[in-house]
Amino acid sequence: MGGAVSAGEDNDELIDNLKEAQYIRSDLVEHAFRAIDRADYYLKEFRDSAYKDLAWRHGNIHLSAPCIYSEVMEALDLQPGLSFLNLGSGTGYLTTMVGLILGPFGVNHGVELHEDVIEYAYQKLDFFIKTNESFDRFEFCEPSFVVGNCLEIAPESKQYDRVYCGAGVQKEHEDYMKKLLKIGGILVLPLEEKLTKITRTGYNTWETRKIIAVSFAPLVLPKHRENGKPRPVSLPTMFEVLSLQDLARIKIRHILKKSGSGSLPIPRRTGSKRRHNLKHKREHLDTALLTNSYLFMSRLIPGPMDNNNNQSATDNEDDEDEDCRGGCEQEEKEENVRRKEGSVLVIETPVNILRERILSLPLPEPLKMYLLYYREK
Repeated sequence: MGGAVSAGEDNDELIDNLKEAQYIRSDLVEHAFRAIDRADYYLKEFRDSAYKDLAWRHGNIHLSAPCIYSEVMEALDLQPGLSFLNLGSGTGYLTTMVGLILGPFGVNHGVELHEDVIEYAYQKLDFFIKTNESFDRFEFCEPSFVVGNCLEIAPESKQYDRVYCGAGVQKEHEDYMKKLLKIGGILVLPLEEKLTKITRTGYNTWETRKIIAVSFAPLVLPKHRENGKPRPVSLPTMFEVLSLQDLARIKIRHILKKSGSGSLPIPRRTGSKRRHNLKHKREHLDTALLTNSYLFMSRLIPGPMDNNNNQSATDNEDDEDEDCRGGCEQEEKEENVRRKEGSVLVIETPVNILRERILSLPLPEPLKMYLLYYREK
């Protein structure tokens, strides 16, 4: 399933394509997608396929197509502080993006059938927390995963604000899925070959909307056991009481993010056409010294796209081309001046402002590392 948008050269270009095709429509969802590189959740030998709008499977490891994840994230209508349950959580890619929106006081749980996939998901989660610069730009709700069949969740389990099922659901299991929702909650699932959004409007009332046609592998039915009794899946604790130390860390990081010039900006690369021209010109710079392989822009991500905007795509492309030509001509002049002066072009590595602020605090080093979640530079 997938192939609705063209492939990107990198994660940002893939997101640009998803936005242009109206699969990503909100700032929150766009920020989450840009913060996590899809290729990080692929095995190394398959990373070349990460930016195609296609599903990927290797053994028990599976990722849905980017266009499907986009529709799911938009349909869930996520907000900070909500509780989320992912049935068939897989690699943890979607669950981690959700955690960026839920914030530190949300609930983020996943149920996965295969134990080896749970181990893979925790490896990827640890890699994200320790190495991804985006971690410091968000207040994160760390996921918890449990092994088991999602059709055997213990009946005494708490209900959730948002639920997503990543496997095809047959009509006979629809009511079971609905019972996992709080009143006012949203359930997104592939139901009878349609990605479906179900909103619980009352104790016994629901609103259902079909989103797009999809093709998912069906839910794996529970195996019959010798004693005939199911093996109930116990979900993680819904609300864990944070220690005073953890609460203090959250608050200190929040204050440091907001101090100075406000919240930390989300870096974004240039548009695809402009980026292509810059890349083409840089290849001809014999004296160029690149201290970092990525080029970031200091501007913020633009606002959400307006679904009612009927301006033609041609006009937008003409404006973008004209801006690109003007900007590239100016940069070419500057580069010619650098050549004549024998100077070296340096693209500076983006500064992690939160990290710099924490390291400048008059605190013992172990406490600074705790505030940084022991993250590598």
